[in-house]
Amino acid sequence: GQLWRFHFPNVTFVFPKAAFRFRGPDSFGATFHETPIPWATEPRGRLSATMNVRCSLEMAQSLRSALYKEWAKRVFAIECSTNSEPLYFALNPTPQGPWDENSCLHQLLTRAQTYSVCIASDNRIAGAESYIRLRDQLSGLPERCRVMELMAFSPNQQGSLIKGFLIQDDEHLKETERVLQELVRADEQTALCSYTRDDGGRIWQRLRLLTAGQEREVSCNCICWADRPQLHPSVLNIKNSVIFCKYEDAYGVLEECVGLVPKAKDILQLADQCDRTCKKGPFPVIAIEGLDATGKSTLTEALRNSIQATLLKSPPDCIGHLRETFDAKPPPIRRAFYALGNYITASTIASVSEKSPVIVDRFWHSTAAYAIATEISGKVDNLPPLHHELYQWPQDLVQPDLVLLLTVDAEERVRRLEQRGEMRTKEEIELEANSLFRQKVEATYRRMENPACVVVDASVSKEEVLRNALLVIKKHCDCEQT
Repeated sequence: GQLWRFHFPNVTFVFPKAAFRFRGPDSFGATFHETPIPWATEPRGRLSATMNVRCSLEMAQSLRSALYKEWAKRVFAIECSTNSEPLYFALNPTPQGPWDENSCLHQLLTRAQTYSVCIASDNRIAGAESYIRLRDQLSGLPERCRVMELMAFSPNQQGSLIKGFLIQDDEHLKETERVLQELVRADEQTALCSYTRDDGGRIWQRLRLLTAGQEREVSCNCICWADRPQLHPSVLNIKNSVIFCKYEDAYGVLEECVGLVPKAKDILQLADQCDRTCKKGPFPVIAIEGLDATGKSTLTEALRNSIQATLLKSPPDCIGHLRETFDAKPPPIRRAFYALGNYITASTIASVSEKSPVIVDRFWHSTAAYAIATEISGKVDNLPPLHHELYQWPQDLVQPDLVLLLTVDAEERVRRLEQRGEMRTKEEIELEANSLFRQKVEATYRRMENPACVVVDASVSKEEVLRNALLVIKKHCDCEQT
């Protein structure tokens, strides 16, 4: 029969005592003050309280979501361009934090009307879909608007990254704000912030929540300078999102998305048929890696004949026809497809290596290198440092005896691609157009460990490439040439 009233900055919530209860500081930095009040002291009080409870419960449920959790404790990073260092800032309830009006960050946030939208979800697939949908919607904003990538995270805390966008309107038109409000209303996993400058020159971030057709300001914090974290924020969410170090993790993603991608069921059935306890046989297993058009197919065929090996590839032919379907899906689904492809290939490797040497055209290193290079924005320096866990081979995946990494210079690789004229994936097209992305993929390959990649220069004639590869194989493996 009682309601509890909670006082936020600028907002008062009213809840039924039995239905909802908070203890201590709230999840985004404010402190609750609890006061029991009668259910109704006036005839119209009951109706007013009921309406308050309904709206407040909606808001409370939203504030408990992954999107708003510990909001004011997060650090934010703005990616102004792919080649520049992100601009970092933190939040403070008072204008006491460090600030410099001559900084690039101050100049950026004060040159136009600025907003940000962030997306998070307790469901990784739903969150990834919402992010892609929002990115596509924002691409339709007028030319006067600039859109930059924004990240919010808790430093060094795995899985804490929230992705979003910073939007600026040079003409300060209200129409832009209305468009962003509609986008947020249409997706409960999206939060909207506006940025304003006070008389003292400090910039404030106002977090706004839209529920039941109403908009409320739930947090207002002053922006202050933040140091660059040890790891680029993109690294925090890679594990179990686009890099899967266990069979169960990749399997779980495709299991979650069967309703969205019915073909995932076919892959799960194939995975179920694989021997999870398989071990590599006595014959050597050699994986061939490298960017597209570095000569992998030519070398694998030549090695098959030279050492009487069985040639396999990942993803295997039994699911290879589904690549186009999964390449069009959000990153967690796409990467889980390739990860499970490695495990399906591994089952075949285990049985075949009992009878002959095995050559594998791409394996786990390729899956990991492309995923890391795609997810880590900006420069090569933003990649995880040497010996990071993301560069380690999964313990439950059959490990090759040797990994050869074929390399050619950029001009030669482009020439070969033009001669092939085959259908290419989005990442293959990106490799050709974006030298920075190519550098990140190559750098990631070279950082792989246990086993590391042995580099083979593939810019020479195919006969010389084969001779050099056989010398490396002879040094590391027990193989007879024919």
